[in-house]
Order: sequence, then structure tokens, then C-alpha cells
Amino acid sequence: MALDAFHPDLRLAARLLPRGAIGPRMLRPVRIAGGLMARKPPKDVRVEAVGPISVRVHRPPSSQSELPALLWVHGGGYVLGTAAQEDAVCRRFAQEVGIVVASVEYRLAPEHKFPVPLDDCHAALVWLARQPYVDPGRIAVGGASAGGGLAAGLALLALERGEVAPAFQLLSYPMLDDRTATRTDIDETDFRLWNNKANRFGWQSYTGLAPGSSEISGLAAPARYEDLSGLPPAWIGVGTLDLFCDEDRSYAGRLRAAGVQCDLEIVEGAFHGFDSVRPKAGVTEAFRSSQVSALTAALRR
Repeated sequence: MALDAFHPDLRLAARLLPRGAIGPRMLRPVRIAGGLMARKPPKDVRVEAVGPISVRVHRPPSSQSELPALLWVHGGGYVLGTAAQEDAVCRRFAQEVGIVVASVEYRLAPEHKFPVPLDDCHAALVWLARQPYVDPGRIAVGGASAGGGLAAGLALLALERGEVAPAFQLLSYPMLDDRTATRTDIDETDFRLWNNKANRFGWQSYTGLAPGSSEISGLAAPARYEDLSGLPPAWIGVGTLDLFCDEDRSYAGRLRAAGVQCDLEIVEGAFHGFDSVRPKAGVTEAFRSSQVSALTAALRR
């Protein structure tokens, strides 16, 4: 793909980024490198135990007794990542929207396959709703990449279980459909950070099944869930050069068809995870501002 296909703010990054995919051999060293940032949390972050997992809590400067909240789920293809990598994003949401943000340290695949990571997220959601400083009627769920997929699955699981009813879904380029990994029409050289080789590894690790298998649950791959009615309103953002663009567009359309309000933000020329790679770029600022506006409208009424 020619570099001029990428957004002007992202062309240099697109030129420099590696195109190799994560796989079994790279899993351990990448995890070790990513885990270094989680050793000591900043002073403004409180780490709370929730059964076998933990959450990192960001609170805004506010005198209100019950604040809206966001449960945020980190990305990493279901096999990588830590809650700590999301500190900057969570801090911004907390400060600009004036909400509590809790980032969940769910257990990773392949050691912990579905439904363990999703159940971890639900446990964190129930915990968050019970905190005295949180308004349980105004809690959003959100995440990026696999975290967005888990957040979408969490909204479905919460609807099934009925313990906590999320008020909103904030889904950044969510990983929703294992069947994308079976596509043969995709040019592997077109993508940055996450391609279909990595996608196959991620889904196989998470579900324990070959991508495309009829046995994969709609709670694991929300694009498979048959009835999306009754879900909370959603915001979905994805770039045109992201592997997940087609599945995210499709999911947004299905939400709307089911009567669920859904705002779809398509970023022309953006690759997967562009906002993490270029956090200060203009295209990222516009993306973040759209997220902040969506959260504010949903939670600060």
C-alpha cells in the first residue's frame, strides 16, 4: 500500500512501524516488556483487588458523592497488555468528563480462555457499581481493540445476568468477529500493528477453537450474537486502514437495526491503534475529543 493512503499525521509512523505479527514465540518477551510499566502505579492511581484480579482506579477532582463511571478494558488481542498501559487515556477521561475510571486487569489467554477474561470484566463491573462514590445507574463500559471486544461482550453478558445495567458502550476499533481471521481476500501487507496472522492467533488463544468454528459463542465474538436489542447506546470508532473496519461497520449497522443508538466514527487513513502510536497528533486529538463528547453526553446529563 502506498504511504499516501495513510492519514498525513500517520504516514511517518506507518513507514516505521513493524508489520510482523504477534505469535507464540514473541508472546513472552512482549509481555515482559509491557509489564514493566505496571510495577509501580502513579500517585493518582489506586489499585484495588477484585477477587483474583485488580482494577486501577482514576478519580477526578470532584466533591460529588456519586459520580458517573467508566469501566475501561485494555487491548492486546486477548493475549497481551496491562491495565497500566491505559493510564494516560483513563486519566484524560476522568479529568475531562469528570467521572471515575476503573481499568480492569483481566486474566489473559491462552492461559485463561473464554469465558475467564469476560467473567473478570463482569466481576469488575459489579465491584465498580457497588462503590459508594459511583452512581450505579451511570456506568459506561469501554475499551480498545480486544478490550473493545470484551466491553461489547460485557454489555451483552450484563444484559443476560441483570446485575448491573451499563448506560453506554465506548468501543475503539473493537475486535468483535473471529470470522475475519478466516478471510482470504485480505492483503497482509496493508495493515500496521495487527494483521490477520496475529488475528488468527488471538482468536485461537482466546476461544480455544479455530476461528470460524460454529461452536464459538456470541459472548466471545459479539458479532455472532443474534439479538442485539436492549443494549445500551454505543460509540464505535475505527480507521479505514484497520483490519477491524468491516466488522465494526457491520456491528454498528446491526446495533442500529436492533433499535440501539450507535454513533460510528470512521477515521480516514488510520491504522489499528493509531491513537496509541501518535497520541499527540491532530487526528488522535479529534478521535479523543469525539470520545469525550460521547461520554459526556451519555453520563453527565
